[in-house]
Amino acid sequence: FHAHGMNTQSPFPSPPCKCCCCCRRLSPTPARFFFCISRKRSFIAPAAFGSARKMERNSFLWFRKGLRLHDNPALASACKNATRVYPVFVLDPWFVTPDPTAPSPGSAAVGINRIRFLLQSLGDLDRRLRERGSRLLILKGNPVEVIPGLLEEWKISRLCFEYDTEPYAQRRDKQIREAASRLGIEVVSPVSHTIFNPEEIIRKNGGTPPLTYRAFCKLVGKASSPIGDGPPQIPSVQDLNHANIIPLPTLRELGYAEEEFTPFPGGETEALDRMEGSLVDKKWVIEFEKPKGDPTAFIKPSTTVLSPYLKFGCLSSRLFYSRLKEVYSLAESHSKPPVSLEGQILWREFFYTAGYGTPNFDRMVGNHICKQIPWKDDDKLLDAWRESQTGYPWIDAAMAQLRKWGWMHHLARHAVACFLTRGDLFVYWEKGRDVFDRLLIDADWSINNGNWLWLSGSAFFYQYHRIYSPISFGKKYDPDGHYIRHFLPVLKDMPRRYIYEPWTAPTDVQKKAGCIVGKDYPKPIVDHEIASKQCRDRMGASYALNKEAAGKPSCAQLDYLNRKLKEREIQGQNEGRKKQRQNKFTKY
Repeated sequence: FHAHGMNTQSPFPSPPCKCCCCCRRLSPTPARFFFCISRKRSFIAPAAFGSARKMERNSFLWFRKGLRLHDNPALASACKNATRVYPVFVLDPWFVTPDPTAPSPGSAAVGINRIRFLLQSLGDLDRRLRERGSRLLILKGNPVEVIPGLLEEWKISRLCFEYDTEPYAQRRDKQIREAASRLGIEVVSPVSHTIFNPEEIIRKNGGTPPLTYRAFCKLVGKASSPIGDGPPQIPSVQDLNHANIIPLPTLRELGYAEEEFTPFPGGETEALDRMEGSLVDKKWVIEFEKPKGDPTAFIKPSTTVLSPYLKFGCLSSRLFYSRLKEVYSLAESHSKPPVSLEGQILWREFFYTAGYGTPNFDRMVGNHICKQIPWKDDDKLLDAWRESQTGYPWIDAAMAQLRKWGWMHHLARHAVACFLTRGDLFVYWEKGRDVFDRLLIDADWSINNGNWLWLSGSAFFYQYHRIYSPISFGKKYDPDGHYIRHFLPVLKDMPRRYIYEPWTAPTDVQKKAGCIVGKDYPKPIVDHEIASKQCRDRMGASYALNKEAAGKPSCAQLDYLNRKLKEREIQGQNEGRKKQRQNKFTKY
């Protein structure tokens, strides 16, 4: 190490840097050398900080995502020359405590399916650790409050955790790093949740994230290889010093009742099995094209369903990418990005990079890549959409699948997001994003925000006039309505002819099907033909305003545009009613 230009053999520190308090506390005493995380510089810590740690090298392995043993650089670093390794997961009550006021079972922040997936993943991780002579130590509380004390109690000399790009994680990890630095503890935080380092991509692009997929793909270069399955034996856990380790709780112990859950169980074991199962059909792999998938296939989904395992890090994205490349190498030809399976992995990397490098990526205001649009802030429309009460069976079935399973096909996500925003209801995209963020088992900050920006026509995608029909799109894949009948049992006996438009069924047909529209199932919340035209007009006017204001229209300009659009819509409605009355008079 180079300690501020000094010879590393010197027992005395040179003038300390001012980037962290640990450096400022140095005194001219026999010293150890450490690495200053915030400036990527080495510093000298007095012997008093590390005398106990010289005798033994104890590593603290902090799991958050990256819930796996294979291809885990943080695990490898923790085990290197370690006397003991303490694998820890801190279960935050904010994440798992039931909220009786929430619109569906779960905590205020997370739906029950994702909580269940996490618990299963932790249980699987513990079993795999025990096979290698270790175990998972689960504690309850806020990591920022829990971890610093453990670092001292367990005489930790090295803290290892996977690098996380999300804003919340960045703030949390900064506090933990600072606490570790004050104790003279080495911090190792490798990038392993993504294939490529978003920071490196941004550096190659001149300091800003590439905002088109094509530009991103030109920058990524060659992916590094996965590092293997991890050490066969992990240094055991000892001397916990009365730390409040808790057993992994069950859903019932957390206060949740049993109900229909997602059919996709969590854990590294399931992730590896599912990956291998997906890659067995070589023909399907090499011919996969995203737009050709069937969003209504639910018994056997028409995609890999690896997204939740990648989200929690039960599966290494680098391993999946490597295995996929192996399959491609055996084929004469295969589908290409952006529609291929490889393309889907690169989309994930693209949104991670865009999210990491774009301030306020998760909102419209203050986000320089986001179109400023006067969306409706209408909770009644939002509630109807979330609770499958729009009156459009295809949309309502997809949202029912989301609530029951915590997952739906990407094309179903496209359809319901378009319907809520630029297609029919014109509700603020952040509202829909929040629903997805709570309910999806694969909810991923960068990807979720990126897709909602895209599908609302706010960023990345600007062909706002291309709208998914809430009737014909689903019917194209499933004309008999099996998907609707499964997730909306109230419509299970509706004849095939009316399954996508039950309001058009004669009253006697509705009675025979046991579903009276307007009583047992809602009438359409909007007329799609009228609503979609209004949405196109709103988007067109908003785009024009953004162009006129160089992408930065003021709140006053947006409010004025909103008033003018409402006046125009009211005028159009009045003219429509007048025309209807004239038609009735003529017929009479």
